[in-house]
Amino acid sequence: MGCSVCLWLLISLGRVWGTGRGARETVLGTLGKATILRIPPELQNLTLRFGAAVWKRDTEDPQRKLVLLKYADGNYTNYMENRMRFHKSDFSLEILNTSRQDQQFYEYIVSKGPEEKVWQIQLEVYEPVSDPSIHVLSWVLTNGSCTVTLNCTATRGDNVLYSWDSWDTSTSGLCSGSGSLLHFSYPLQNTSVSCTCTASNSISSRVVIFNSSECSYEQGGSAGLREKSVVVVVALVVVAVVVIAALMFIRVKTTCLAMPTACQKRDHSPLAENNEVHTIYSQVQRVEKQKVALTAEDPSCTTIYAAATGLPPDTAPAPNRAPRPPRSPPTEPPAPRGHPSLPQSPDEEPTTVYASVMMPTA
Repeated sequence: MGCSVCLWLLISLGRVWGTGRGARETVLGTLGKATILRIPPELQNLTLRFGAAVWKRDTEDPQRKLVLLKYADGNYTNYMENRMRFHKSDFSLEILNTSRQDQQFYEYIVSKGPEEKVWQIQLEVYEPVSDPSIHVLSWVLTNGSCTVTLNCTATRGDNVLYSWDSWDTSTSGLCSGSGSLLHFSYPLQNTSVSCTCTASNSISSRVVIFNSSECSYEQGGSAGLREKSVVVVVALVVVAVVVIAALMFIRVKTTCLAMPTACQKRDHSPLAENNEVHTIYSQVQRVEKQKVALTAEDPSCTTIYAAATGLPPDTAPAPNRAPRPPRSPPTEPPAPRGHPSLPQSPDEEPTTVYASVMMPTA
């Protein structure tokens, strides 16, 4: 009712101001929603009587105005059809999707013969307030009472104001306050404490309730407490990983000390196997050279050279025994005169056989 009185007071002042000047009012628009700019009944009657009016809007240039709509004898021209709608029933102008750019100064001018009647409107655009949330900043238990600090915040909204109050009469006055922060104390005998936070601006209002049954960090979900819990969990996981790695290392070391052959088999490389094979071949060659040397020293022995095919006796695989790697054939000495070599099979590798025969003495 107070606003209505103010409105009619402004209209009266407009009458006193006279030609070229008019009353002003402030209209609050909601961002993203429709906003209607209306004129008082007096100007509606003047428009019907004289039949000529225009809607204008200020621009960033103070010396230039933007004409939005012209009305004349029942017909009108809308210069902003994609953004505004004109209602002939009351000559109001509707902004379809209110934006920040629409926050301007508007004028409705009625031509009254040689003079004009002006109605001025200041449009203010606000974003509605979102649902607020309450966060517990601290709990302190001292002298049989619990002291709590709460913070109420809304993520969206223009010119948001915060106020606190008690939810029920049992704690009346306990949660009273203004601003986003609330600092209050209550005795532990209270079974529960309920406080409300109201976040509001000129076009909207939202309320959230805080309930506390005991003085505990578990109430309200303190942000600081959650951060400490995360740090503790991460530290425990790191310690567990380090302990498991140390136990596995000790187990491997113990196994190697108890069974060194097992560790040696793990470290056995193909290069080591090749080295063992080469060592065996070199031993075979040395044995063959010794045999040749012995036969040369004994003048009563005659060496017979013969070529045979197939595997040597020491390389033939025995039953239930893994085959040995092939030995490299020893260097074949040149055949002596008078002892031609035996024919060899092209598919089999020749093997030289050494034999010693004792000649009878006279």
